[in-house]
Amino acid sequence: MFRDATADVPVQAALPGPGRAPADGLDFVVIDVETACSRVSSICQIGIVGFRSGVVVLEYETLLDPRDHFSSFNTRIHGIAADHVAGKPCFGDVHHVVDVHLAGRTTVAHSYFDKGALAAACRVHDRRMVETTWLDSVRVAKRAWPELPSHKLNVVSKHLGIPLRHHDALSDVRAAGMIIVKAIDQTGISLAGWLAPPARQRAAPAPCPAPDGPFKGHRVAIVGQPRNGLLARQIAGSGGRVVAGVGNTTTILAVIGDEPFGYVRYDAQFRKAEELQRTGSAIRIMSEREIVEQLA
Repeated sequence: MFRDATADVPVQAALPGPGRAPADGLDFVVIDVETACSRVSSICQIGIVGFRSGVVVLEYETLLDPRDHFSSFNTRIHGIAADHVAGKPCFGDVHHVVDVHLAGRTTVAHSYFDKGALAAACRVHDRRMVETTWLDSVRVAKRAWPELPSHKLNVVSKHLGIPLRHHDALSDVRAAGMIIVKAIDQTGISLAGWLAPPARQRAAPAPCPAPDGPFKGHRVAIVGQPRNGLLARQIAGSGGRVVAGVGNTTTILAVIGDEPFGYVRYDAQFRKAEELQRTGSAIRIMSEREIVEQLA
Protein backbone atom coordinates (compact mmCIF):
# COMPACT_ATOMS: atom_id res chain seq x y z
CA MET A 1 0.00 0.00 0.00
CA PHE A 2 2.96 2.32 0.46
CA ARG A 3 6.00 3.30 -1.56
CA ASP A 4 9.56 3.40 -0.21
CA ALA A 5 11.26 6.37 -1.81
CA THR A 6 14.70 4.88 -1.25
CA ALA A 7 13.81 2.34 -3.94
CA ASP A 8 12.39 4.92 -6.33
CA VAL A 9 15.17 6.70 -8.19
CA PRO A 10 12.99 9.19 -10.16
CA VAL A 11 11.42 10.47 -6.94
CA GLN A 12 14.73 10.85 -5.17
CA ALA A 13 16.25 12.51 -8.22
CA ALA A 14 13.69 15.31 -7.93
CA LEU A 15 14.82 16.08 -4.39
CA PRO A 16 17.27 19.00 -4.01
CA GLY A 17 20.18 18.55 -1.66
CA PRO A 18 20.44 20.50 1.62
CA GLY A 19 20.70 24.22 1.02
CA ARG A 20 19.55 24.03 -2.62
CA ALA A 21 16.26 25.63 -3.64
CA PRO A 22 13.63 23.49 -5.42
CA ALA A 23 12.59 24.08 -9.00
CA ASP A 24 11.42 27.68 -9.54
CA GLY A 25 8.10 28.69 -10.97
CA LEU A 26 5.87 26.21 -9.13
CA ASP A 27 2.22 27.24 -8.97
CA PHE A 28 1.66 25.27 -5.78
CA VAL A 29 2.88 22.26 -3.82
CA VAL A 30 0.85 19.50 -2.19
CA ILE A 31 1.66 17.60 1.01
CA ASP A 32 0.26 14.45 2.59
CA VAL A 33 1.41 12.61 5.70
CA GLU A 34 0.56 9.26 7.24
CA THR A 35 0.79 8.84 11.00
CA ALA A 36 1.74 5.87 13.16
CA CYS A 37 -0.82 6.36 15.92
CA SER A 38 -3.44 8.78 17.25
CA ARG A 39 -0.78 11.42 18.01
CA VAL A 40 -0.74 13.64 14.94
CA SER A 41 2.99 14.29 15.41
CA SER A 42 3.77 10.60 14.69
CA ILE A 43 4.51 11.08 10.98
CA CYS A 44 5.71 7.83 9.40
CA GLN A 45 5.43 8.79 5.71
CA ILE A 46 5.45 12.10 3.91
CA GLY A 47 4.83 12.94 0.26
CA ILE A 48 5.24 16.28 -1.52
CA VAL A 49 4.64 17.18 -5.16
CA GLY A 50 4.97 20.47 -7.00
CA PHE A 51 2.66 21.53 -9.85
CA ARG A 52 3.43 23.91 -12.70
CA SER A 53 0.83 24.64 -15.40
CA GLY A 54 -1.25 21.67 -14.30
CA VAL A 55 1.61 19.17 -14.44
CA VAL A 56 3.65 17.51 -11.68
CA VAL A 57 7.25 18.72 -11.98
CA LEU A 58 8.63 17.88 -8.52
CA GLU A 59 8.13 14.82 -6.33
CA TYR A 60 9.50 13.84 -2.93
CA GLU A 61 8.45 10.94 -0.72
CA THR A 62 10.01 9.06 2.16
CA LEU A 63 9.21 6.80 5.07
CA LEU A 64 10.05 8.22 8.49
CA ASP A 65 10.72 6.79 11.93
CA PRO A 66 7.98 8.51 13.96
CA ARG A 67 9.80 7.93 17.27
CA ASP A 68 6.43 6.67 18.49
CA HIS A 69 4.49 3.41 18.56
CA PHE A 70 2.45 2.05 15.65
CA SER A 71 -1.21 1.39 16.37
CA SER A 72 -2.87 -1.53 14.59
CA PHE A 73 -5.68 0.81 13.49
CA ASN A 74 -3.32 3.14 11.63
CA THR A 75 -1.32 0.27 10.15
CA ARG A 76 -4.51 -1.26 8.74
CA ILE A 77 -5.18 2.05 6.97
CA HIS A 78 -1.81 2.68 5.31
CA GLY A 79 0.02 -0.63 5.62
CA ILE A 80 3.10 0.84 7.31
CA ALA A 81 4.47 -0.90 10.42
CA ALA A 82 7.48 -0.46 12.68
CA ASP A 83 9.73 -2.82 10.69
CA HIS A 84 9.18 -0.76 7.53
CA VAL A 85 10.74 2.35 9.10
CA ALA A 86 13.71 0.72 10.82
CA GLY A 87 16.78 2.82 10.05
CA LYS A 88 14.76 5.58 8.37
CA PRO A 89 15.24 9.26 9.29
CA CYS A 90 12.87 10.97 11.70
CA PHE A 91 10.92 14.13 10.92
CA GLY A 92 13.58 16.32 12.50
CA ASP A 93 16.12 14.93 10.01
CA VAL A 94 14.04 15.93 6.95
CA HIS A 95 12.55 19.16 8.31
CA HIS A 96 14.91 21.24 6.17
CA VAL A 97 13.72 19.39 3.04
CA VAL A 98 10.06 20.02 3.87
CA ASP A 99 10.82 23.65 4.63
CA VAL A 100 12.65 24.15 1.30
CA HIS A 101 9.70 22.76 -0.63
CA LEU A 102 6.87 24.49 1.27
CA ALA A 103 8.15 27.77 2.72
CA GLY A 104 6.83 30.83 0.93
CA ARG A 105 4.61 28.80 -1.40
CA THR A 106 0.93 27.88 -1.61
CA THR A 107 0.59 24.43 -0.02
CA VAL A 108 -2.42 22.23 -0.73
CA ALA A 109 -3.62 19.50 1.64
CA HIS A 110 -6.80 17.45 1.50
CA SER A 111 -8.27 18.65 4.83
CA TYR A 112 -6.21 20.44 7.44
CA PHE A 113 -5.13 17.21 9.14
CA ASP A 114 -1.74 17.45 7.41
CA LYS A 115 -1.32 21.08 8.48
CA GLY A 116 -1.91 20.10 12.11
CA ALA A 117 0.38 17.08 11.87
CA LEU A 118 3.19 19.16 10.39
CA ALA A 119 2.87 21.79 13.15
CA ALA A 120 2.77 19.10 15.84
CA ALA A 121 5.86 17.36 14.44
CA CYS A 122 7.73 20.68 14.37
CA ARG A 123 6.95 21.17 18.06
CA VAL A 124 7.86 17.62 19.08
CA HIS A 125 11.15 17.68 17.14
CA ASP A 126 11.99 21.26 18.19
CA ARG A 127 12.05 22.66 14.66
CA ARG A 128 10.76 26.02 13.48
CA MET A 129 7.28 26.15 12.00
CA VAL A 130 7.06 26.00 8.21
CA GLU A 131 5.73 29.33 6.91
CA THR A 132 3.41 28.62 3.99
CA THR A 133 -0.03 29.57 2.67
CA TRP A 134 -2.46 26.69 3.10
CA LEU A 135 -5.26 25.70 0.73
CA ASP A 136 -7.72 22.94 1.68
CA SER A 137 -8.65 20.86 -1.37
CA VAL A 138 -11.72 19.53 0.49
CA ARG A 139 -13.13 23.07 0.57
CA VAL A 140 -12.28 23.48 -3.12
CA ALA A 141 -13.98 20.17 -4.02
CA LYS A 142 -17.12 21.02 -2.05
CA ARG A 143 -17.48 24.27 -3.99
CA ALA A 144 -16.59 22.82 -7.40
CA TRP A 145 -18.66 19.62 -7.12
CA PRO A 146 -21.38 20.25 -4.51
CA GLU A 147 -23.48 17.39 -5.89
CA LEU A 148 -21.13 14.70 -4.56
CA PRO A 149 -22.36 12.77 -1.50
CA SER A 150 -18.91 13.03 0.09
CA HIS A 151 -15.72 14.98 -0.61
CA LYS A 152 -13.24 12.46 0.74
CA LEU A 153 -10.17 12.06 -1.44
CA ASN A 154 -11.14 8.64 -2.79
CA VAL A 155 -14.69 9.75 -3.64
CA VAL A 156 -13.64 12.92 -5.48
CA SER A 157 -10.80 11.11 -7.26
CA LYS A 158 -13.15 8.40 -8.51
CA HIS A 159 -15.63 11.02 -9.73
CA LEU A 160 -12.91 12.87 -11.64
CA GLY A 161 -11.15 9.77 -12.96
CA ILE A 162 -7.95 10.50 -11.02
CA PRO A 163 -5.77 7.42 -10.34
CA LEU A 164 -5.36 6.81 -6.60
CA ARG A 165 -3.73 4.30 -4.25
CA HIS A 166 -5.41 5.70 -1.19
CA HIS A 167 -3.25 6.29 1.92
CA ASP A 168 -0.02 6.11 -0.03
CA ALA A 169 1.37 9.60 0.60
CA LEU A 170 2.75 10.17 -2.90
CA SER A 171 -0.41 8.94 -4.62
CA ASP A 172 -2.57 11.03 -2.28
CA VAL A 173 -0.68 14.25 -3.03
CA ARG A 174 -0.86 13.71 -6.78
CA ALA A 175 -4.61 13.21 -6.50
CA ALA A 176 -5.16 16.25 -4.25
CA GLY A 177 -3.14 18.39 -6.65
CA MET A 178 -5.16 17.20 -9.62
CA ILE A 179 -8.36 18.13 -7.77
CA ILE A 180 -7.08 21.73 -7.66
CA VAL A 181 -6.10 21.63 -11.35
CA LYS A 182 -9.50 20.24 -12.39
CA ALA A 183 -11.39 22.66 -10.10
CA ILE A 184 -9.64 25.62 -11.73
CA ASP A 185 -10.57 24.23 -15.15
CA GLN A 186 -14.15 23.41 -14.10
CA THR A 187 -15.01 26.73 -12.45
CA GLY A 188 -12.67 29.24 -14.07
CA ILE A 189 -11.63 30.35 -10.57
CA SER A 190 -7.88 30.96 -10.47
CA LEU A 191 -5.57 29.71 -7.74
CA ALA A 192 -5.61 33.23 -6.26
CA GLY A 193 -9.41 33.10 -6.32
CA TRP A 194 -9.45 29.84 -4.38
CA LEU A 195 -7.08 31.38 -1.82
CA ALA A 196 -9.37 34.36 -1.26
CA PRO A 197 -11.59 34.05 1.83
CA PRO A 198 -15.05 32.76 0.87
CA ALA A 199 -17.94 35.17 1.21
CA ARG A 200 -19.62 34.77 4.58
CA GLN A 201 -22.90 32.95 4.33
CA ARG A 202 -25.49 32.57 7.00
CA ALA A 203 -25.51 29.05 8.33
CA ALA A 204 -28.62 27.09 7.50
CA PRO A 205 -30.97 27.12 10.50
CA ALA A 206 -31.36 23.94 12.48
CA PRO A 207 -34.77 22.25 12.29
CA CYS A 208 -37.11 22.95 15.20
CA PRO A 209 -37.44 20.08 17.68
CA ALA A 210 -40.68 18.16 17.88
CA PRO A 211 -42.54 18.42 21.20
CA ASP A 212 -41.90 14.76 22.04
CA GLY A 213 -39.77 11.79 21.09
CA PRO A 214 -36.80 9.65 22.22
CA PHE A 215 -34.40 12.61 21.96
CA LYS A 216 -36.57 15.06 23.89
CA GLY A 217 -34.40 17.07 26.28
CA HIS A 218 -31.17 16.32 24.43
CA ARG A 219 -28.93 18.93 22.83
CA VAL A 220 -27.18 17.25 19.90
CA ALA A 221 -24.14 18.45 17.92
CA ILE A 222 -23.33 16.70 14.63
CA VAL A 223 -19.93 16.08 13.02
CA GLY A 224 -19.88 15.37 9.30
CA GLN A 225 -23.23 16.80 8.24
CA PRO A 226 -24.81 20.29 8.26
CA ARG A 227 -27.36 21.31 10.88
CA ASN A 228 -30.19 20.96 8.37
CA GLY A 229 -29.06 17.57 6.98
CA LEU A 230 -31.01 14.33 7.03
CA LEU A 231 -29.76 13.13 10.43
CA ALA A 232 -30.42 16.55 11.97
CA ARG A 233 -33.99 16.49 10.69
CA GLN A 234 -34.49 12.98 12.06
CA ILE A 235 -33.14 13.99 15.48
CA ALA A 236 -35.28 17.12 15.59
CA GLY A 237 -38.31 15.08 14.52
CA SER A 238 -37.69 12.92 17.60
CA GLY A 239 -37.59 15.83 20.01
CA GLY A 240 -33.85 16.63 20.02
CA ARG A 241 -32.47 20.14 19.70
CA VAL A 242 -29.66 20.31 17.12
CA VAL A 243 -26.95 22.76 18.21
CA ALA A 244 -24.11 24.39 16.27
CA GLY A 245 -21.26 22.84 18.23
CA VAL A 246 -20.17 21.05 21.38
CA GLY A 247 -20.61 23.05 24.56
CA ASN A 248 -21.06 22.47 28.28
CA THR A 249 -24.80 21.82 27.81
CA THR A 250 -24.44 19.43 24.85
CA THR A 251 -25.60 15.94 25.76
CA ILE A 252 -24.81 14.04 22.53
CA LEU A 253 -22.20 14.35 19.78
CA ALA A 254 -23.49 12.50 16.71
CA VAL A 255 -20.73 11.35 14.34
CA ILE A 256 -21.52 10.53 10.72
CA GLY A 257 -20.05 7.07 10.09
CA ASP A 258 -19.37 4.18 12.42
CA GLU A 259 -16.70 3.51 15.01
CA PRO A 260 -13.72 3.69 15.29
CA PHE A 261 -14.44 7.00 13.48
CA GLY A 262 -11.01 7.20 11.77
CA TYR A 263 -9.69 10.72 11.23
CA VAL A 264 -12.92 12.24 12.59
CA ARG A 265 -11.14 11.75 15.91
CA TYR A 266 -8.98 14.77 15.04
CA ASP A 267 -12.01 17.03 14.52
CA ALA A 268 -12.11 19.90 17.03
CA GLN A 269 -15.70 19.09 18.09
CA PHE A 270 -14.84 15.42 18.64
CA ARG A 271 -11.80 16.30 20.75
CA LYS A 272 -13.82 18.82 22.76
CA ALA A 273 -16.43 16.15 23.50
CA GLU A 274 -13.70 13.75 24.64
CA GLU A 275 -12.26 16.43 26.90
CA LEU A 276 -15.69 17.07 28.43
CA GLN A 277 -16.03 13.33 29.08
CA ARG A 278 -12.64 13.30 30.85
CA THR A 279 -13.78 16.13 33.12
CA GLY A 280 -16.93 14.27 34.15
CA SER A 281 -19.50 15.52 31.65
CA ALA A 282 -22.32 13.13 30.73
CA ILE A 283 -22.00 13.92 27.00
CA ARG A 284 -22.24 10.79 24.81
CA ILE A 285 -20.40 10.26 21.52
CA MET A 286 -22.69 8.24 19.26
CA SER A 287 -22.21 6.89 15.74
CA GLU A 288 -24.75 7.49 13.02
CA ARG A 289 -25.81 3.85 13.29
CA GLU A 290 -26.45 4.15 17.04
CA ILE A 291 -28.52 7.28 16.48
CA VAL A 292 -30.61 5.61 13.79
CA GLU A 293 -31.14 2.53 15.99
CA GLN A 294 -32.37 4.73 18.84
CA LEU A 295 -34.65 6.62 16.47
CA ALA A 296 -36.15 3.30 15.37
